[in-house]
Amino acid sequence: MDTGVRDRTADQTANFNGSIVASLQSVSKAYDKVEALRGVDLELRAGEVVALLGPNGAGKTTAIGLFLGRIRPTRGRVQVFGSEPTRAASRTRIGAMLQISGVPETLRIREHIELFRSYYPQPLSLETILTAAGLVGLEQRFYGKLSGGQKQRLHFALALSGNPDLLFLDEPTVGLDVGSRKALWSQIRRFSGQGRTIVLSTHYLEEADALADRIVLIDRGRVIADGTPASIKQVAGGRKITVTTRLDRTTVERLPGVSDVRPRHHGLEILAPRAEAVVRKLLELDPNLHGLEVTGIGLEEAFLRLTQGVKA
Repeated sequence: MDTGVRDRTADQTANFNGSIVASLQSVSKAYDKVEALRGVDLELRAGEVVALLGPNGAGKTTAIGLFLGRIRPTRGRVQVFGSEPTRAASRTRIGAMLQISGVPETLRIREHIELFRSYYPQPLSLETILTAAGLVGLEQRFYGKLSGGQKQRLHFALALSGNPDLLFLDEPTVGLDVGSRKALWSQIRRFSGQGRTIVLSTHYLEEADALADRIVLIDRGRVIADGTPASIKQVAGGRKITVTTRLDRTTVERLPGVSDVRPRHHGLEILAPRAEAVVRKLLELDPNLHGLEVTGIGLEEAFLRLTQGVKA
């Protein structure tokens, strides 16, 4: 019975212990006078889901292109499975779901997948690919007759075809309904659980928060944050305190441990890496405060604060 996991050589199996499978080492990439990446160091480890986030034009697509061997660095070194990403031994272990166009519309789903499977020495079975992408029963449909969501699921299927150890997913759930999105999330978790490395680039920050073991935030060509979703939120402000108080905004801004203060309805919203000390000080200064609520900030808010240079 085909489980979808091929037998691996000893050196391939060694990659499943959290060791480095790919890296950018002091990498810069310039297009004419525009520097897309500036001295980036980034390591990808076996079995982790890495969300590569950043504003448009931050350098995410360039970083992925370097790992895939589609472009070369201006300076620095790129390694994938211990060698250049352009080598066949590396390329056959990589899968990529990119924003693509020009896909032949007159080929059927089955034909597209079989074509991609033929490019790899040990591909997944057709049945495994169709099941993982949620395309069972649609094998005979022409690409040109598919809905936007079905096309996206086929692109995911093609990325899986070679049974990759390193999988790049660029906006994988665009156009998918809620059910299809959750099903794809489940497949991403399953692949990661098999020791594969997944790099996810998405504008859906809820998706990154739900799936990623690690978030790498790129802005203006540099890595500005790298850590777990929880640690990224902590760096960006940590906790959010909502309160109605007689204290004015300026007084609260000057309290130790306060990152930011914003007016909210009839009260204040206070950001602080460690909320407990701030709450104690607030109660000391205003014993009659009310409407006190302490919550964690979301990844979206952390993203905005870090990329917009808000004090943290």
